[in-house]
Amino acid sequence: MVERTVLTGARVVLPTGVADNGRVTVEGRRIVDDTAREEPSVDLTGHWIVPGFVDVHVHGGGGASFSAGSAEEALTAIATHRAHGTTTMVASTVTGDLDDLARQAAVLAELTEQGDLAGIHFEGPFISPHRCGAHQPGLLRDPDPADVRKLVDAAHGTARMMTLAPELPGGLDSVRMLADSGVIAAVGHTDSTYEATLEAIDAGATVATHLFNAMPGLLHRDPGPIAALLEDERVTVELINDGTHLHPAVLELAFARAGADRVAFITDAMGAAGMTDGMFPLGPMRVEVKDGVARIADGPTAGSIAGSTLTLDTAFKRAVTVDGLPVEDAVRALSVNPARLLGLADRVGSLEPGKDADLVVLNGSYDLVGVMRKGEWLINPEVK
Repeated sequence: MVERTVLTGARVVLPTGVADNGRVTVEGRRIVDDTAREEPSVDLTGHWIVPGFVDVHVHGGGGASFSAGSAEEALTAIATHRAHGTTTMVASTVTGDLDDLARQAAVLAELTEQGDLAGIHFEGPFISPHRCGAHQPGLLRDPDPADVRKLVDAAHGTARMMTLAPELPGGLDSVRMLADSGVIAAVGHTDSTYEATLEAIDAGATVATHLFNAMPGLLHRDPGPIAALLEDERVTVELINDGTHLHPAVLELAFARAGADRVAFITDAMGAAGMTDGMFPLGPMRVEVKDGVARIADGPTAGSIAGSTLTLDTAFKRAVTVDGLPVEDAVRALSVNPARLLGLADRVGSLEPGKDADLVVLNGSYDLVGVMRKGEWLINPEVK
């Protein structure tokens, strides 16, 4: 007999809206139709049930990094974010030597094939030296399509996304090649103009990598990439909702212009996520975390924000309690939209029969108390 679990009493966020006193029935690894049979149930009255979170941009956690080229470290990072509700994630690399990135990709590809990851996101080295942020300037290079292809091939079919600066030589050709290969081309760490960004979107770019960060600001006579990325319906915009990367008014602007169906909350988390303050590696660089904010410790980019220490349960709570988003819009940004972006909406991202039983249980204050992945409790809600 396949194990069956019925969750009852909670407010359940479904594609059709919030169901008060809702039910979610899990059989084995899947959500199934509610047969209304008398079954042993878990009473979650006073709680919320939302879909498992999907993070398309995360570099590490739990003191571990996806850039280490180690399966053990990668699994530590995965476990850390799963404990905070991220049941599906794409592993992001940072700028490095092409051969090193290829070796990292081989490790991450194997974990993807095992089902631990949803793919690989290459962030760099094809980014602007003027907007490199926490990427080592000396390792940056123009996006020659041959080099771009080398990294895609190294991922053995598991490359999901690549961030590049489309204004660099070879940028548009690389965007076209990525789009033709089924890899998401993302505009980020860029010094692009408004017009050049529109060209990149027309060439096939469909994601704005952490919109507003590592790109020119929005100016009234020089709108730059931000306006182009916000206005085009083909683009999903990533936002880091940690209270450090974005002012609440800027987040509100993004939702107002792009709409709730085009925003994907990400962590952009590095190894310090889930850890206390201290020194951590980020690719070839050292990062100091102080009061939860990660900054490059030394070198020409010292002081630059170096990703985040965010987890998506914190991003969800902030979205609802600080930013004032409806719970349904927070679910879109953390689950529905990123799942659709990755082409995984038939499996994850919403609580519907036939999909993986990936879900998060939150209490009335929106704190995480339970996580289920593929029908297995990773954190069992202690409900009396």
